Amino acid sequence: MVRRATERGVAVITLNSPANRNALSARLRAGLAVELAAAMEDDAVRAVLLTGEGPAFCAGADLKEVAAERAGEPPPVSAPGMPELFSAIMEAPKPVVAKLNGPARAGGIGLVAAADIAVAPEDATFAFTEVRIGVIPAIISVPVAARMHDRQLARYFLTGETFGAAAAAEAGLVTSAVAREKLDSATEEILDGFRAAAPRALSATKDLLGRAEAVAPRERAAAIARLGELSAEYFASEDAAEGRAAFREKRSPSWVL
Repeated sequence: MVRRATERGVAVITLNSPANRNALSARLRAGLAVELAAAMEDDAVRAVLLTGEGPAFCAGADLKEVAAERAGEPPPVSAPGMPELFSAIMEAPKPVVAKLNGPARAGGIGLVAAADIAVAPEDATFAFTEVRIGVIPAIISVPVAARMHDRQLARYFLTGETFGAAAAAEAGLVTSAVAREKLDSATEEILDGFRAAAPRALSATKDLLGRAEAVAPRERAAAIARLGELSAEYFASEDAAEGRAAFREKRSPSWVL
């Protein structure tokens, strides 16, 4: 239910269960966890591109499977829950880009929000449908609240209404909404940025973004001092030396793919 292929340093992971709109069944969650872990362990992989097969990116939880489990049926396979899946993406040591091929709903939007960058076609739609089926968007609230602006988050969580890609970009849920015919080129532009970055610096910068948060005034000096030490470490690295040499010699650094 999940495919992975590496293209010029990028592991393309495809949700491949179009019959149920790539719903987060146990089998799909298990496959996604395996492929994410493999990509993170592969030294040839610099970043991950997450996309879907078929008309939808991800429909969220597999409601038929949820109903079966509530009736006492065991899941078909052992699989991580959605909290573990979102955490694996958010805490991954390499950047993750979501390239939406179609609509996302509920837990599927959690995948979008967990990714570092998300690109959607203008005709994609989104909805937090939980309140309309008597449940709440509890788990996905963590990654989604880290992306969306408060007013839009409250509106779409509370109403369950459908909204488009342009509204998702305005709300901070996706990085950009582009014409469908430009989706591939817009995504490749982002991936080429990763291919031009030093792998160690790229990973450390993702970690830096993950730890960035407001610092109380009395703690700012200590925080800046710690980051100053980190900056000095990287400026003294072999990668930095190579980067400076490449700049002087008007050539690409050795790590560019």
